[in-house]
Amino acid sequence: MNNISPQLQNQIAQFQQTQQQLQAVSTQKLQMEAQKKEMERTSAELTKATGDVYKSSGSLLIKVDDKEKIKADIDESIETLEIRIKGLDRQEKTLREKYESLQETINKAVGQE
Repeated sequence: MNNISPQLQNQIAQFQQTQQQLQAVSTQKLQMEAQKKEMERTSAELTKATGDVYKSSGSLLIKVDDKEKIKADIDESIETLEIRIKGLDRQEKTLREKYESLQETINKAVGQE
């Protein structure tokens, strides 16, 4: 194993770094998807709500006077999350392609040694 060429060592380091980046992006995407689902549930409940509506601000609940404005804010947040998720999808796809390419290159190089 000490006979590994500097080029192969570099590729292995890139492979490990790409693997970590891919894991981080995937985790971030899952978190944002969970946030989006929660926001969608909140929006749906807000649509059904009759009577007073409250929003959380730190450890306080504050009565909302303009229910439609809050709903619009939530819907805007959902749209923002959708855009971020799409960006993470693209980033994840690129990293996955790089990961698979490096894996294939390393496997070929190790097989030749």
